[in-house]
Amino acid sequence: MIFKRILYICLAMMLSTGIVFSQTITLKESSKGIEFKSANQLLLTYQTTKADVPNGVKPEFSKSGFIHPIFTPSGQVLTRIQPPDHYHHYGIWGPWTKTTIEGREVDFWNLGDGKGRVDFEKVISKKTNSKFSELVVRQNHMDLLAPKGPQLALEEDLSIRVWNKEGERYLVDYSTTISTPLKSSVMLEAYRYGGGIGFRATEKWDHTNSTILTSEGNDRKSADGTFAKWLIVQGESSAPSGQSGILFLSHPANRSHPEPMRVWPEDSNEGIENVFIEFCPIRHQSWEIQPGKKYTLHYRMVVFDGNMTSAEADEYWKAFSKN
Repeated sequence: MIFKRILYICLAMMLSTGIVFSQTITLKESSKGIEFKSANQLLLTYQTTKADVPNGVKPEFSKSGFIHPIFTPSGQVLTRIQPPDHYHHYGIWGPWTKTTIEGREVDFWNLGDGKGRVDFEKVISKKTNSKFSELVVRQNHMDLLAPKGPQLALEEDLSIRVWNKEGERYLVDYSTTISTPLKSSVMLEAYRYGGGIGFRATEKWDHTNSTILTSEGNDRKSADGTFAKWLIVQGESSAPSGQSGILFLSHPANRSHPEPMRVWPEDSNEGIENVFIEFCPIRHQSWEIQPGKKYTLHYRMVVFDGNMTSAEADEYWKAFSKN
């Protein structure tokens, strides 16, 4: 067990310094989006087409521009989209919620309200080499309430970089850069949801078979609203080890780092005890997006089978923080 732990820590350190591993990641276009694969194994899909909604659900809930599914090395699906309690939840994504634009309140998160939305616009670049594959896309944040009709309020360049898989873990870098083409500022108001990186977990997890732990030692009951450098979400799965999960890392250059979080406690969501977590840089303080400026947030995910310890998470974060 000690040797295995050291091996995983060395993996994180070596990836940060550019050492090459086997199983080169490839990019492949599908009918739904762009797939990241290791050999013939699908690791994750960035969806470029709008997802169909269930019968009877408002078409406004259909969207593109999110990661789903994301698989562990053993093939466990850890994301979920369009859960009946929140049809606007989409795997791994990060729209802003309470936003003020030209004096109007615009919500890019709650799609059913018809105030705003975020969708894939175009592929900016693709890169594949001996260490990783990277996709950079443009996502448009549309203000649907503008007096002259829908207008582009925020441009987001999202970079998804998947490092070569090794054993029971692999790394995903998720970097988002936002700017506004408008002549006036866009205010991302302080709120418990919004932006950063959000994760709606598999429907198989609840408080009885999954755990949450932050870098500051907070769990599902105490983490909401607190600050952290990293957060581990792990739970029961059909992996040979019986458990899988994701470690989420916030880069020290991010706004409000250590970063505030939204973590559903056991009694949230009207008793539907599924798992939702988010790094939320505007949780406690509003953020003004000024014309002519760009703002970037960096995150890393370590997708794994087995168990992730706090000591391992610290080492992964130290390696990430040096990038």
